[in-house]
Amino acid sequence: MTRWAVRRHRRPDAVTSLYCFPHAGGSPGEYVRWSDDLPEMQVWGVHLPGRTTRLAEPPFTRMEPLVDALVSAVTFDGPFVLLGHSLGALVAFEVARELRRRGRPQPDRLIVSSCPAPPPPPVRQSVRGLPDDVLLDGIERQGGESMDHLRDDPGLREHALAAYRADFALLENYHYVPDDPLDLPITALAGAEEPRAQQAGGWAAHTSGPTELRLVPGGHFYFREERHETLRVLRETVFSTKGRP
Repeated sequence: MTRWAVRRHRRPDAVTSLYCFPHAGGSPGEYVRWSDDLPEMQVWGVHLPGRTTRLAEPPFTRMEPLVDALVSAVTFDGPFVLLGHSLGALVAFEVARELRRRGRPQPDRLIVSSCPAPPPPPVRQSVRGLPDDVLLDGIERQGGESMDHLRDDPGLREHALAAYRADFALLENYHYVPDDPLDLPITALAGAEEPRAQQAGGWAAHTSGPTELRLVPGGHFYFREERHETLRVLRETVFSTKGRP
């Protein structure tokens, strides 16, 4: 375990490792808890600077140095799968591409959750500099969850919005650079109630391997709303007989 990848349980008999890249403003905690129900996997939560126990460290606002730090700091060995939700899907995708550039082992599968395929659409309006209340309203609309706990706690709001602003800067500064497709399966997951769920199917352009789109009941944070179904789909996906092409 490193400061970049944390786990809840040590699984020496795990068949594979699952590295989970968090969404904007997210922490690894809600992902590593999946380990309680996935004993056959070593579940890792990717822990980015600027949140929880790494609060004192400056967060990254550009993709290239973040990916370089991740690939340099995390030992991706043995069979492993990369999973990212929302912004985390772009980070996981770029990590897979950087591993290939460095001649490092590739993941057995890339799972991208609730994220349209690159290149992302142009940013019409920067959100990272919006006033707190406006930014909270936008986050609330996007995720479908109340932000009242942040509105009611100024200290918590300050720390949480700092992470959100840094992650939104990461997205706004992201420039997709075309490269050869990856040689691995890509599974796109999305909540069936998300307005842009079908856009996740565009990931087929980024691999020469098989792709699939799987919808789970719920909205953008379907894995909170439908935990049991999400873990069932994850288990099926990670251990899919489709495997590599």
